[in-house]
Amino acid sequence: MIFGFTEQQISEFFLTYGVGAFILFMLFIIGHLAWQSKAGKFGTFVLFLGLAVGFIGFLAKVVIQWYLEK
Repeated sequence: MIFGFTEQQISEFFLTYGVGAFILFMLFIIGHLAWQSKAGKFGTFVLFLGLAVGFIGFLAKVVIQWYLEK
Protein backbone atom coordinates (compact mmCIF):
# COMPACT_ATOMS: atom_id res chain seq x y z
CA MET A 1 0.00 0.00 0.00
CA ILE A 2 1.48 3.35 -1.08
CA PHE A 3 0.10 6.54 0.50
CA GLY A 4 -3.03 4.63 1.51
CA PHE A 5 -3.83 3.44 -2.02
CA THR A 6 -3.68 -0.11 -3.29
CA GLU A 7 -1.65 -1.06 -6.33
CA GLN A 8 -4.87 -1.62 -8.28
CA GLN A 9 -6.16 1.89 -7.52
CA ILE A 10 -2.85 3.49 -8.52
CA SER A 11 -2.58 1.53 -11.77
CA GLU A 12 -6.22 2.23 -12.69
CA PHE A 13 -5.73 5.97 -12.09
CA PHE A 14 -2.56 6.24 -14.16
CA LEU A 15 -3.83 4.00 -16.95
CA THR A 16 -6.85 6.30 -17.30
CA TYR A 17 -5.61 9.80 -16.55
CA GLY A 18 -1.89 9.24 -17.10
CA VAL A 19 -2.36 7.93 -20.62
CA GLY A 20 -4.82 10.75 -21.34
CA ALA A 21 -2.27 13.32 -20.17
CA PHE A 22 0.39 11.59 -22.26
CA ILE A 23 -1.84 11.85 -25.35
CA LEU A 24 -2.24 15.60 -24.75
CA PHE A 25 1.53 15.91 -24.38
CA MET A 26 1.99 13.99 -27.64
CA LEU A 27 -0.38 16.48 -29.28
CA PHE A 28 2.03 19.26 -28.32
CA ILE A 29 5.07 17.27 -29.46
CA ILE A 30 3.57 16.44 -32.87
CA GLY A 31 2.45 20.04 -33.39
CA HIS A 32 5.94 21.24 -32.55
CA LEU A 33 7.48 18.62 -34.84
CA ALA A 34 5.21 19.66 -37.72
CA TRP A 35 6.09 23.31 -37.16
CA GLN A 36 9.87 22.70 -36.91
CA SER A 37 9.99 20.46 -39.98
CA LYS A 38 7.74 22.78 -42.02
CA ALA A 39 5.62 19.76 -42.91
CA GLY A 40 2.93 21.78 -44.66
CA LYS A 41 -0.79 21.27 -44.38
CA PHE A 42 -0.90 17.71 -45.68
CA GLY A 43 2.12 16.56 -43.68
CA THR A 44 0.68 18.07 -40.51
CA PHE A 45 -2.64 16.38 -41.24
CA VAL A 46 -0.94 13.00 -41.63
CA LEU A 47 0.99 13.46 -38.36
CA PHE A 48 -2.15 14.36 -36.44
CA LEU A 49 -4.10 11.57 -38.16
CA GLY A 50 -1.65 9.02 -36.76
CA LEU A 51 -2.13 10.45 -33.28
CA ALA A 52 -5.92 10.50 -33.74
CA VAL A 53 -6.00 6.79 -34.63
CA GLY A 54 -4.21 5.96 -31.38
CA PHE A 55 -6.47 8.30 -29.44
CA ILE A 56 -9.60 6.69 -30.90
CA GLY A 57 -8.24 3.29 -29.90
CA PHE A 58 -7.73 4.51 -26.34
CA LEU A 59 -11.25 5.94 -26.20
CA ALA A 60 -12.68 2.72 -27.62
CA LYS A 61 -10.94 0.77 -24.86
CA VAL A 62 -12.50 3.02 -22.20
CA VAL A 63 -15.98 2.73 -23.74
CA ILE A 64 -15.73 -1.06 -24.12
CA GLN A 65 -14.59 -1.44 -20.50
CA TRP A 66 -17.47 0.76 -19.33
CA TYR A 67 -19.97 -1.25 -21.39
CA LEU A 68 -18.71 -4.61 -20.10
CA GLU A 69 -18.77 -3.46 -16.47
CA LYS A 70 -22.30 -2.07 -16.80
